[in-house]
Amino acid sequence: MGSGDFRVVGQIKNIEVIASGRGVRSAARLRALFGAGRWRKMKGEADIEEVDGTMRFAELHWYEAHGVGRHGWKIKRYLD
Repeated sequence: MGSGDFRVVGQIKNIEVIASGRGVRSAARLRALFGAGRWRKMKGEADIEEVDGTMRFAELHWYEAHGVGRHGWKIKRYLD
């Protein structure tokens, strides 16, 4: 598990905000790498395709900011 190379296939479902504002501990790093924005830590569930072609259903975590996009994708756990 953990971060790695994978591709999200289809739509992300059950999206929730885990942290926002001062609760995003990596906000300074994200601003330095990707630019200013209102960074939020998010989670959701989606079908993914791993590098070896394996299709799995997983819980994903990522950071996103309006106008900047989604960054820092991580597979948190497999749900299948």
